[in-house]
Amino acid sequence: MTGWLTVFSGIARREALRFVNQRGRFLAALVRPLVWLFIFAAGFRAVLGLSITPPYQTYVLYEVYVTPGLCAMIQLFNGMQSSLSMVYDRETGAMRTLLVSPWPRWFLLASKLVAGVLVSILQVYAFLAIAWFWDVRPPAWGYVTVLPALVLSGLMLGALGLFLSSAIRQLENFAGVMNFVIFPMFFASSALYPLWRMAESSTLLHDICAMNPFTHAVELIRFALYQQVNWLSLGVVLGCLAVFFAGAVFMYDPARGLGVRRKGG
Repeated sequence: MTGWLTVFSGIARREALRFVNQRGRFLAALVRPLVWLFIFAAGFRAVLGLSITPPYQTYVLYEVYVTPGLCAMIQLFNGMQSSLSMVYDRETGAMRTLLVSPWPRWFLLASKLVAGVLVSILQVYAFLAIAWFWDVRPPAWGYVTVLPALVLSGLMLGALGLFLSSAIRQLENFAGVMNFVIFPMFFASSALYPLWRMAESSTLLHDICAMNPFTHAVELIRFALYQQVNWLSLGVVLGCLAVFFAGAVFMYDPARGLGVRRKGG
């Protein structure tokens, strides 16, 4: 057990040091959601009136509605940034050194994933603290009950990034893949608009958003902030987490997958 904890603490410490040394990464993670909260939400408030919809018990301002989606956006970007470091480590050889260690590959990848999620949770709580001064104030216990939802959603989005990093051969290609994944997932979800409003304009768009795993990560966080559980979203997040992580483990196995066997990645 001591050996397992030593390996995990080593990987987590490396991720923490990388985050501390990249202060711009922390600021960038906060700037994106704060721009949406302070600027876009103010503009959309008069246009996008919201009806009473679960988990809200009354009408809410647009900035209150959009906050859970922005929390999930922080975790999505952090998951992709953490996976970008995997591609970099693979090009420099550090990833190969890690994977040839005697510890199980799934444990090494899980340790990397959990370390990244811990960093993203710190960023989310920093954002919620700033949003509190902007009158986005869920119940006090909501800041506690949202923690499991943040862990699960962060693990799912981080596992998606791990899976994508296993298929990227070169570092410069990952930025394009990030944009190809992040922006469709974010905009085609319930992060910015309720699903019922999308159904009024396009049934196809509603169905796409309803099947988007990011939508269920957002709704899991939204309900958890108000001390409720969205069981459908919980099931989807757990299922996608299992699929994405299993795919990443398979692709990073040089005996079966292609992620670490190709030349240059």
